[in-house]
Amino acid sequence: MNQTFTNIPSLLTKTNHLPTPFFVIDEDKIENNLKVLQSVIKETDCKILLAQKAFSCFDFYPIISKYLSGTTASGLYEAQLAHEYFATNNKKVETAKNLPDYTDNTKATGCENHVFAPAFTDSDIQKIVKICSHIVFNSANQLNKHYDICKKNNVSISLRVNPQHSTQGGGETGNHSLYDPCAPLSRFGVKIDDTIWKDESLHEKLDGLHFHTLCQQGYSDLESTFKVFESSFGEFFSKLCKHKNNIGKTPYINLGGGHHITNGKLHEKKRGYQTDNGYNIERLIGLIEYIKQKYGCQVYLEPGEAVVLNSGYLVSSVLDIIDDKIMPIVILDTSAACHNPDILETKHDYMPPIYKASIALTSDLSSPNTCRLAGNSCLTGDIIGDYKFDKKLQISDKVVFGDMALYTIVKGNTFNGIPLPDIYKLSNNSITQIRKSDYIDFKSRLGK
Repeated sequence: MNQTFTNIPSLLTKTNHLPTPFFVIDEDKIENNLKVLQSVIKETDCKILLAQKAFSCFDFYPIISKYLSGTTASGLYEAQLAHEYFATNNKKVETAKNLPDYTDNTKATGCENHVFAPAFTDSDIQKIVKICSHIVFNSANQLNKHYDICKKNNVSISLRVNPQHSTQGGGETGNHSLYDPCAPLSRFGVKIDDTIWKDESLHEKLDGLHFHTLCQQGYSDLESTFKVFESSFGEFFSKLCKHKNNIGKTPYINLGGGHHITNGKLHEKKRGYQTDNGYNIERLIGLIEYIKQKYGCQVYLEPGEAVVLNSGYLVSSVLDIIDDKIMPIVILDTSAACHNPDILETKHDYMPPIYKASIALTSDLSSPNTCRLAGNSCLTGDIIGDYKFDKKLQISDKVVFGDMALYTIVKGNTFNGIPLPDIYKLSNNSITQIRKSDYIDFKSRLGK
C-alpha cells in the first residue's frame, strides 16, 4: 500500500461519526519528516525554516519548533503568526530577537522570523521590523527605500536574486511552470544585469543573498541552480562574505524551498539518514558543507512541503452520482475550487492521491470503477479529476484524499458559501478537533 495511506482503515473507524468534509493532520508523520530534516541539520549545522505559505496550522508549531530554527513568511500576517506561536528550543539561534509585539497578544517569541514579499508597504514594514529577525528584499528600490528602518531595528537584510535558470519544465518531478520564478518576465529576484551590482557599498548593506527556484524537486535541480548562481553571483557573494567575516558578523545564503528532502521512507545509512525514492541527502549535505567552507557563511533552507509531506488527509463523502455515457460523474461534498485550488491552478497537472484509487488512464475509461470526481460548487470547471477506484463508488461512500496538509488549508476559500472543512489533529492515536468552521467564516469576510 502507498505509505501515504497506511493508517486509513484505523482513521476511518475513528472518524466515522464526524460530518464531512474534514481535514486530518497526523502529527506523528510530521515529526517523522522533521527527523529527516534534523539529520541534515546535525550533519551540516545549517538552519532550516518552516515556509508558512505551505502550512500555517499553528497548533503544530510546538512540535515543529523542537526541530527547526524558525519560520519564513510571505508577508506581515504570516510573520505575526510565527511571532505569536513559534518558539524555538534551538539555543544556538544568535540572531533571534525577543522584542515587544506591535499588538498586545504575543504568545511566544524567540524564533528566527524571516519574511519576504515582492514589495512591502510603509505601514507593514513599520510593524515587520518589530517582530522579524530577517528580511529579504526583492529589488534595489525596496532595499534602498526600507534600508534605514531595518538597520535601526537591527533586522538582518538580504537580497533575493534570480539565477535565470529554469528547472520547472520536467526534470525529476514533472512540469511546474506555474511556479517557475525564473521564467521570462518573472517579478522575482534581482538579475545579474541589474544596475544594483554597480553599487560599491552593496556588500556592506547586505548580510546575505537568497534564491528560491524549486518546486517539489530533487537534489540535482538544486545543484544545477547553485552552479549557475556561483557563475553569476559568486564573485559578489565572496566579497560580501569576506567583509562580514572581517567585521565579526556571519554572512548567509538562503537556498529557498521546494526541496523534496522527505520524499521517501526513512532509513539509516553511514551518515545521518537517507530517503528512498530519489532525494540524495548525501549530496545535499556535501553541497552545504562546500558552501560553508568556501564562503565562510551560514546556509539556510526553507522548505514547506518537506515538513508536512504525506501528513494530511481530506475526508469527503459522495453526495450524488450523475450517469453519463462516457463515465459516471461523482458529486462530492468538497470542492477543488474551494478546498484544493492547486488542482485548477495547474489545469490538472497536479491531481491528489486518493485512497484505493488511481488516476485514470485512457485504458481505464471502459471500467465501471472509473468516474469523474466533481466539486459541489456552481463552477463548471470544479472538477477534481478522473480516477479508477478499487470498487465502484456508491452514494454516501467516503473518499479520502492524501497529502492534504500543504497548500490546501492555507488556500481554502468560501466561494458559493461552501463551508471550509473542519480540521482535526491525529496524535498518539487520538483525534482532536482544532478548528470548527461555520457560517461566520463566510459572513465575516463580507462585511461587519
